[in-house]
Amino acid sequence: MTQFSDMRVVETDVLVLGGGLAGHRAAVAARKSGASVALAYHARGASPHIIGFNVPLGDADRRDCPDAYYEDMVRGGYALNERRLVRALADGAKAALAELVAIGVPFAQSGDKFAQRHLSGNTYARSVFHPNGIGRLALERLIGHCKEIGVQAYSGWRAVALLRDRAEVLGALLVKRNAPELLAIHAGATVLATGGIGAIYSDSTYPSDVAADSYAFALDAGATLIDMEFVQFEPTVVVHPEGCKGMEMPTAMFGDGARLLNAGGERFMFRYNPGHGEMQIEKARMSLCIQREIDAGRGLLDQSVLFDTTGIASDRLESYVSHCKRLRAAGLDPARSAPHVRPAAHSHMGGVLIDQHAFTGVPGLYAAGEAAGGVHGASRIAGNGASDVIVFGGIAGRSAAAQRVDIAGRQWQRVHEQALEGLRRVEGRTGRLRPDKVRPALGEILLEGAGIYRNEGALGRAAARLDDLQQRMNEDMAVEGLGEAVRALQAANMVLVGNIIVAAARARRESRGAHQRTDFTACDDANWLRHTGVSMDTGAAIVLEAVPIR
Repeated sequence: MTQFSDMRVVETDVLVLGGGLAGHRAAVAARKSGASVALAYHARGASPHIIGFNVPLGDADRRDCPDAYYEDMVRGGYALNERRLVRALADGAKAALAELVAIGVPFAQSGDKFAQRHLSGNTYARSVFHPNGIGRLALERLIGHCKEIGVQAYSGWRAVALLRDRAEVLGALLVKRNAPELLAIHAGATVLATGGIGAIYSDSTYPSDVAADSYAFALDAGATLIDMEFVQFEPTVVVHPEGCKGMEMPTAMFGDGARLLNAGGERFMFRYNPGHGEMQIEKARMSLCIQREIDAGRGLLDQSVLFDTTGIASDRLESYVSHCKRLRAAGLDPARSAPHVRPAAHSHMGGVLIDQHAFTGVPGLYAAGEAAGGVHGASRIAGNGASDVIVFGGIAGRSAAAQRVDIAGRQWQRVHEQALEGLRRVEGRTGRLRPDKVRPALGEILLEGAGIYRNEGALGRAAARLDDLQQRMNEDMAVEGLGEAVRALQAANMVLVGNIIVAAARARRESRGAHQRTDFTACDDANWLRHTGVSMDTGAAIVLEAVPIR
């Protein structure tokens, strides 16, 4: 094991964990609030793939406004949303857009106004975008801006534990990618912006660098998680052509004339959503409709449906530059043929319970983006994942800079030793199960037992299989070196989160949004219009409790 003397130490006012849009937005906001800032990250997460984000400007339709946006979120979230978070997002989106424009992030224009696309679940066209995808462009500009304003970046470092002194968070312990180096960053405030559940489902659009760490860190620090049962399946993920497998087809294309067709050529969404078809329906419900069509035997042989782009006007189709380019490179011209799509695990409505200031309730700890829960309720309307990270990233950074704990006079050796306990516990173990084999096993268990449809039988079997997997990890894990010790901790975090998803799904005996049970098919407001809260007791056991909506 690397000794304490081998550890490098850095001190800063605010530490931001996460290299995506939420992390960079937090870092910029904290720095501009006058704090010194360290930004540490392993990779970029899903941010480079973001196409656009919702802003109620009214440029495309003058009737749009923050109140209309608020109502769409609550309706799309099946009323399970934290209202204070919805209000903060609805009211903060315009200012967040202005901040991005001010640093040079480009957006598509329509004359002297912003061009806006109409995404599913939104009453009006409100997604601002760029033909080449706004995620990569915004991230590149934010990276440059962070350098310009003096944010200290630590690229290629993965957090393995938060630094804690009793009930307070004082920074994090990090390990360098592909090198036996440890770094302790002492900070008066820490922002978790490392994403959500990660690729813990075997059929998933998540990038591999997201590993559910944010949830495990927050739980260990004493925070509460909410709504962990709500895993959203992206409805339109490419199955064919093979070269684009896993790519998401934008639901914005439906506003431009794309259609979903079954194997018989029927535009089946009008059976499920009369009068609107693919429009004005949140993604969770669309995923369910597509899956029902496939399960009923009306899908294609590869268990998919057609995402028909052939009727989109040429200028509109070609505005989706990256998608058209990738499809053609894979041998399919979207102007002539339709890609095959089906639902895949994509995002998560649950996460760390925060207030409107992104505060977790644990002194020194804030959370933003998909690390946090509550804003989306039981389902996330299209375009709102990006709005969440952009708006709440800024809120978290400003809050962290304003409310820091005093880190002077701490017994740092004791704090460091506590953070190292996890690595010391697993490193050097001998057995047959390598850490890299845990994620595939976990992914299969969750997809089969806690997939797009759930019931007590499947969830119970998943819980038993997870217990068996955990026992194998406890008794037969093989860990050689610091790098594999880090992967073993990641595997443990993913299995913990898998157990939480299953436990919360078993507890919620109703169907709502992205949580659909075949044995409790009704949406039961009388008993279940509340969050499922998750915490850890002193013995590290999962504790579920009802948390009221505020």
